[in-house]
Amino acid sequence: MPARRFTAEQVDAAVAALSTDPGRFAHAQEIVTHAAPGLQRVLNEALHAGGWFGEAHEKQITGAASIEGEAEREIAIRTLIAEETRLSMLVGVAVGLELARAMYEPEAFNEPESESESEE
Repeated sequence: MPARRFTAEQVDAAVAALSTDPGRFAHAQEIVTHAAPGLQRVLNEALHAGGWFGEAHEKQITGAASIEGEAEREIAIRTLIAEETRLSMLVGVAVGLELARAMYEPEAFNEPESESESEE
């Protein structure tokens, strides 16, 4: 995938196009289903490396679960789940963009040969 910069309008148009044709996801779903275990591992590593699921996350879970009122507790838990879902989606999109780049530019992701390999 050639390096390009996109305008906000181009991104908005692409997102709109995705929402109008659900069939365009069929091939992507096949690829993701096949790659799910590896993608999940990459996503988890990215989330942990970013510090999103460390001690602060555990405090948020404990805080939401310990709220006294049932309605307030449910709201706090739903909010936490929604925030985590959005965060995971954003990180997942970033992983997807890099995956697409790796598919289009495999040479950019190959490790250089070591000197001993190149001498053989």
